[in-house]
Amino acid sequence: MPAENMRVAPLAVEVRHTPENAAVCTLSGDLDIETLQPAREALDRLLAQRPRALVVDLERVDFCDSSGLNLLLQTRMAAADTELSFRLAALSGPVRHLLELTGAKAVFTIHDTVGAALDADR
Repeated sequence: MPAENMRVAPLAVEVRHTPENAAVCTLSGDLDIETLQPAREALDRLLAQRPRALVVDLERVDFCDSSGLNLLLQTRMAAADTELSFRLAALSGPVRHLLELTGAKAVFTIHDTVGAALDADR
């Protein structure tokens, strides 16, 4: 199929704040070089807001490439620089596979559910 006819799967980004001043960024779709800009913008805004904790919900991510992984790593480092708690939650199969394959799983705080990630330091 010629490249001009290929449809890029969109990435949906939803942000919500909890009463306890935590932020949850839910990503849905493909997190790759073609689609990651909305996620980058949302995560940068959340880092600037300095919530108590920043949780990225990855349950509905269908695909994640190295640029998506780099975004998560960069966000983790930026959060650490400001002593902001950063957690990944509900890893989809493709995200879990990428983190395991690259060894990056070891550098993230990962929870099975968003609820568990939010409850981690209560």
